[in-house]
Amino acid sequence: MGETDTGRTVLRVTGADRESFLQGLVTNNVRGLDQIAYAALLTAQGKYIADFFLVPEGEAILIDVASELAAGLRQKLTMYRLRAKVAVEETDLRVIRGIGAPRPEGAHDDPRHPALGWRLYADAPGEAPEVDWDALRVAHNIPETGRELTPETYILEAGFERLHGVDFRKGCYVGQEVTARMKHKTELRKGYVTVGLDGPTPAPGTAIETEDGKEAGVLTTVAGDRAIAYLRFDRATGPLTAGDARVRWDG
Repeated sequence: MGETDTGRTVLRVTGADRESFLQGLVTNNVRGLDQIAYAALLTAQGKYIADFFLVPEGEAILIDVASELAAGLRQKLTMYRLRAKVAVEETDLRVIRGIGAPRPEGAHDDPRHPALGWRLYADAPGEAPEVDWDALRVAHNIPETGRELTPETYILEAGFERLHGVDFRKGCYVGQEVTARMKHKTELRKGYVTVGLDGPTPAPGTAIETEDGKEAGVLTTVAGDRAIAYLRFDRATGPLTAGDARVRWDG
């Protein structure tokens, strides 16, 4: 059994229009949803509001979201509801996550990356040896709510295409125009990458600087001698430092 992720809340969307309702709002395809999917809700300007997992549950769709965003997300969905035949409620389901075998019956593979294991939705908590999730995220450059994913985030800079969190063929959704333009008409100049650290371990939030003192980015998650960093790629072409540590990036 895996460990309960106490930082998650599960919402349940019911009603005859649940698929079409979500289809017009979120970044991934919801039509005929038959397995877990990763997605986000954006502003009309294409910036991040919330990221979550969509999970089919019979005549309902579960939304597995960070607890600090749950109330706001529910409020947003209710605002968009208008005449759609849908209802959004908070559940008491627990989110249990783990890696390796045996995978419990009813568990779903994390759609972002195989290294992130599985997710299970249950009435009772689960317990297992702790996993260093930050180290896993850093190794595979997986952004997290509230760290890499903030109200200023554009999801393509956070790797949503690589993480299977956006569908460019699904049609319109809130923020779709900006996201599609970033995909097809521009080259990303900023984004999240995994970097190596040599020297004293800097704290998350430490600025990354060029040799001549220009700011090139910031560290967001640190795990040992590696970190996730938000970089300006045009300034990250030479020696970089974060505090007293040297920053290594292979981009």
